[in-house]
Amino acid sequence: MVGQECGRAIWDALRDEQERLEDVAILRLFEEEGQRAQEFSVEAAGLYLDYSKNHISQAGLQQLLQLAEHCELPQKISALFNGERINRTEDRAVLHTALRDRSGRRVMIDGDDACALATQERNRMLAFADDIHSGRRLGATGKRLNTVVNIGIGGSDLGPVMVVEALRPYWLNGRRSFFVSNVDGQHLLDTLEQVDVETTLFIVASKTFTTQETMTNARSALDWFLSNGGSEEGVRDHFVALSTNVQAVQEFGIAPQCTFGFWDWVGGRYSLWSSIGLSIALGVGRENFLGLLDGAFAMDEHFRGTDMQDNMPVLMALVGVWNRNLEDIAVHAILPYDQHLHRLPAYLQQADMESNGKSVCVNGEWSSLSTGPVIFGEAGTNGQHAFYQLLHQGTDKVSCDFIGAVNSQRELGDHHPKLLANLLAQPRALMCGKPLAEATRELLAEGLDTAAADTLAPHKVFDGDRPSNTLLMDRLTPQTLGALIALYEHKIFVQGVIWGINSFDQWGVELGKQLAGEILPRISAPADCQHPKLDPSTEQLLTWIRDRR
Repeated sequence: MVGQECGRAIWDALRDEQERLEDVAILRLFEEEGQRAQEFSVEAAGLYLDYSKNHISQAGLQQLLQLAEHCELPQKISALFNGERINRTEDRAVLHTALRDRSGRRVMIDGDDACALATQERNRMLAFADDIHSGRRLGATGKRLNTVVNIGIGGSDLGPVMVVEALRPYWLNGRRSFFVSNVDGQHLLDTLEQVDVETTLFIVASKTFTTQETMTNARSALDWFLSNGGSEEGVRDHFVALSTNVQAVQEFGIAPQCTFGFWDWVGGRYSLWSSIGLSIALGVGRENFLGLLDGAFAMDEHFRGTDMQDNMPVLMALVGVWNRNLEDIAVHAILPYDQHLHRLPAYLQQADMESNGKSVCVNGEWSSLSTGPVIFGEAGTNGQHAFYQLLHQGTDKVSCDFIGAVNSQRELGDHHPKLLANLLAQPRALMCGKPLAEATRELLAEGLDTAAADTLAPHKVFDGDRPSNTLLMDRLTPQTLGALIALYEHKIFVQGVIWGINSFDQWGVELGKQLAGEILPRISAPADCQHPKLDPSTEQLLTWIRDRR
C-alpha cells in the first residue's frame, strides 16, 4: 500500500498529531507557537505565501517533511527536471520546465537537447507574432490581422485564455482575442458574429489534429471563411496550426511555415509555455511572453534548488496533503482577488483534477489514500455573494487559497483598498469564527431581548478553524503570473509523489470519448436502424432525442 511504502510509522504519527489537534483551535496554535506567522510564511519568485491559518502544528509540518523524504521527493524533483521518463504509463519524460529554461543549460531527451528544441520553435513562433504585429504578414486582402480566434480545448484553451485575460492591461493596441473550445456550435457562432473575415487569424490548436471538438470547430470556421469571401489560397494567410501532425495540417490547407509544433514530453495542461501560447504572444507581444516564461523559470529554480523546509511548492503541497488526508477535506477553493484572474480557477481545475484525480498508484495497486480534491472557485468579491455562505457555515469544510496583488494593474479611487480588506477579512473570518456567546452579546447590544437573541444567535454562529492559504504579490505582471502558474504545477507534482500516483497521464478522459463515438451515429439514425443495445436509460434518452430532431 502507498502509505506503507512511504512509511507507516510517519502516517501513524501524523494521525496521532491530527487527533491531538482536534480540540486545539488555530488561534491557540498562534499562542503555543510564538513565531508561527513568520515560520509559516515563505517568499519566492515575487510571491509571498502565508499558510499559518491551516489547522496544522509545527510538529505536524515536520512529520510531513519526513514523509516527503520517505517518498524520495528530492530525487523525484531531480528526475522531473533531468528528463527521466517519470510518466511511466505513457513512457514519457515531463519537460514543460524546459520550455521556459533560457539559461543555456542542456536537458537531453532521446539524444536531443529539449531546451534547444524549445528555443528553436519558440523563436519561430515569436518571429511569426512579430510579423503579425509589424504588418509584415497581412491577410489575403492586404489588411492587418488584428483579431485572433484560438480554436482548441482543454490545455489548448484553458491556459492561453487564462493568461490572456490575466494580462489584459498588457494587450497590444488594437489586438482582439477570442477563444472557442466547446463543440456546441453556439460557441463558435457567437464568436464569428464579432469578427471580420479579412482581419482574423484562426489558430487551430490540436497536437494530433484529430481532437473531435477542435477539428469540428476548425472545419466550421474554415467553411465560414470560404463562404464569407475567403478563398482557398487565403486559407494560408488566415489559418495557423499548433500540431505535430504535419500531414493532416497540410491536408486542411495550412502551410508548413504556419505550423508550429511541440513534443510528447509536453502535456496539454502544461503546454501554454510552448507554441500553444501563440495566442498569448499575439495578444501581449514578445517581451511580455518571455516575461511570463522568466517568472515560471524563477519558480522552477526555487523549487529545484531550495531545501524542502523553505520550498514554497513543497510546503503548499504538504499542507494540502494534511488537509486532504488528515483533516479529510475533499474540496479546495481557488479564490483570486483580482478580476483579471477570473479564469484561474477553471485553469487549475484541469491542472489539478486531471493530474491527481487518480485512484491507482504508479505500481498498479489501488491507493489507500484519498487523492486529488475537487477544485472550484471564483474571483473575489463575486464569490463572497455566491458560495461563501457554505465556506463559512456549511457542514463540510473547504480549504481555500486566497490570491491577491498589493497593487492593482489599474487603480481606481478606493476600489483596491476595499478589495484588499475583503481579501484579508475572509480568511480571518474562516479561521476565527464567531462563538455562540459572542453572537448573543452582539444581538443584545443591538437591542434584542434575551429570548429573541437566544433564538437568533445560533444562526449567527461560525465554527471557525476552516483552513486557508494567502498568496500575495506586489502586482500581477507577466513575471508574477508565470511564477504563480509554476507554483501550482509543482504543488500538484509534489502531491502526486506523496500519493504515489502518476500526475501526468489522463486515462480517465478516454472512456467518455470512446462511448461518444459509439453513440454519435445513433443521434440521427432511424429508430429501426440496427445497433448494439445500450443500457435502458441511454436507449430511452436516445429515443426522446431522435423524436424531437
